[in-house]
Amino acid sequence: MGFYNPQNTALILVDPFNDFLSEGGKLYPVTKETVEGSGMVQNIKSLLQAARAKKIQIVYAPHRHTQKGDYMNWKFMAPSHIGSKNVTLFEKGTWGAEFHPELSPEEGDLIAQNHWTASGFANTDLDFLLRQHNIEHIVIVGMRANTCIDSTARFGVELGYHVTLIKDGIGAFNWEEIKATVETNFPNYGHKLLSTEEFIKTLNE
Repeated sequence: MGFYNPQNTALILVDPFNDFLSEGGKLYPVTKETVEGSGMVQNIKSLLQAARAKKIQIVYAPHRHTQKGDYMNWKFMAPSHIGSKNVTLFEKGTWGAEFHPELSPEEGDLIAQNHWTASGFANTDLDFLLRQHNIEHIVIVGMRANTCIDSTARFGVELGYHVTLIKDGIGAFNWEEIKATVETNFPNYGHKLLSTEEFIKTLNE
C-alpha cells in the first residue's frame, strides 16, 4: 500500500458545494477559471474512486448552510460573514448548498458538523470523528484554497495529523490564491504536496 495505510488515512472534502463548483452556482463565475482550469471536479472524482477502492475513509467537512440572521449582532465578523449577512452563499434548503452531484457522499462516508468560518476543525466534531476512526493521515481537497483549505490544513497539523494537500484538487477565486497556498503557505507547515496522479500512484505501490 505504500505510505497511505487505509486503516489510518482519510480523504477530506472541504465545501464541495454547487455554489462553488457547478454552473449556476452563486460563486461559480469567480471560481470557474481555477475549477475548470485544473480539472478539479474530475480530479476529486478520481480521488474518491481510488480511495474507496482501497477502503480509505472519506470525510466531508462542509460550511454552515446559512440562514437569515445567522450573523446578526455578532461581536466580530470575518469578511466571509459580512458577505453572507443577507443569506447568499450555501443557503439552507437551496441547490447551492448541496454537494456537487459527482462528489456526493456514499454509504460509509462521514460528514462532520458544519464549520461557521474557515477551518473544518474549529468548533466541529471533525477531530473527534477522525480520532474515533483511528485516522492519523489526512489528505485534503476542496474549496477555497487560501481560506478553508489553508485553515483546515493548518489546524490539522496543529492537532498532530500528517497532512497532505492535493494541489490540483483545490480551487479558488483566481490563480494567485492557489499559488499563495501551494507555493508559499502550505510548504511552510504541511507535510506532503501531491498531484491527483501522484497520490493515486502511491495507493497502488
